[in-house]
Amino acid sequence: MTDMIAKAAMDKRLAEIVTPVIEDMGFELVRIRLMGGNTPTLQIMAERPEGGIEVDECARISTAISATLDVEDPILDTYTLEVSSPGIDRPLTRLKDFDTYEGYEARVETDELIEGRKRWRGILAGIEGDEVLINVDEGTVGLKFDWLAEAKLILTDDLIREMLRARKAAGLEDDKFDEIEADDGPQEE
Repeated sequence: MTDMIAKAAMDKRLAEIVTPVIEDMGFELVRIRLMGGNTPTLQIMAERPEGGIEVDECARISTAISATLDVEDPILDTYTLEVSSPGIDRPLTRLKDFDTYEGYEARVETDELIEGRKRWRGILAGIEGDEVLINVDEGTVGLKFDWLAEAKLILTDDLIREMLRARKAAGLEDDKFDEIEADDGPQEE
């Protein structure tokens, strides 16, 4: 089966190290990438099995993973660790993601030409066995999960509304955030 969670050999090695840590904390690894640059960045996306993750949970995961990576030391150079949620327009990296986000618009890319093309954009129609179903202009297409190279939800008003509704239903309303105090400068007495 294709591995869209960790693509490169180094990503796969890192996934082997961090996945047990993340799962022991009650979360799932969505994607891991070691990205180059002057200071490489290790990007880890995680979420609860039922979806979602909060900033403080990302911080806890980061602390736990940092300790494990310090012991294992798989990355020779200095790097930046970034732990985040997959976001609203999230990557779809697991077969279950295509079922979870059925009805939403997505962009899917295959490794090789399928019916004369590699890129597909349409409405996710769930899964059938090991196939991802996507409604495109020509009809419903079944793409084997193994054929996929990339897949991502497309940011739409419907997707934003659904994510906001889900946050509210989970009790994560905006009124629970800390108040920001404004400093209006010196006060006269």
